[in-house]
Amino acid sequence: MLTIERLPKRLRQQQLLQAIEANPFMTDEELMRTFGVSIQTVRLDRLELGIPELRERMKHMAVKTYDPVRSLPMDEIIGEVIDLQLDQSGISIFEIKEDHIFSRTKIARGHHIFSQANSLAVAVIDDPIALTASADIRFVRSVKLGEKCVAKAYVRSVSKGKARVEVFTYVGEETVFRGNFVIFHSKKEQHLDREDKLHADRD
Repeated sequence: MLTIERLPKRLRQQQLLQAIEANPFMTDEELMRTFGVSIQTVRLDRLELGIPELRERMKHMAVKTYDPVRSLPMDEIIGEVIDLQLDQSGISIFEIKEDHIFSRTKIARGHHIFSQANSLAVAVIDDPIALTASADIRFVRSVKLGEKCVAKAYVRSVSKGKARVEVFTYVGEETVFRGNFVIFHSKKEQHLDREDKLHADRD
């Protein structure tokens, strides 16, 4: 099977563009591995297509309007919040660095992955007082140094004093963590009471 590098340049660049449009969080290294090309080829194609590097793409997404966090100071959220719709959904990105890993294995310590998901689950609640009451979590696979974790939180129900939030964390297209969180909040009156069908996908 031909690799993308052996395809005509125009076709190769079209596929690269489609991949980034489908997942704007893909790093150059992930694109390199996905398409079996050199890092130089990826960077040259990006430049010719006018696609900025991941950090600039993230900055562009972060400046988009989203609801202000009410339950936590921004510096207490693990990861960078790039989208937040209170009592609905949220997205954050967390890059695994040297101080997040076990030195021997270069694998991320689990509490960092959990903390990203947990803080996002709290942040998505529209209340100045929100605390994690319980969590049912599963680590699907290990996360390694340099990988970027994209956490997506979905508020499944909010009723008087309690909310249920589901969080999925991805590296590229692969699920690495999932958790169901029960969040206590201080609302005196019922603001919303709904049960949404659980979705294990990324939509």
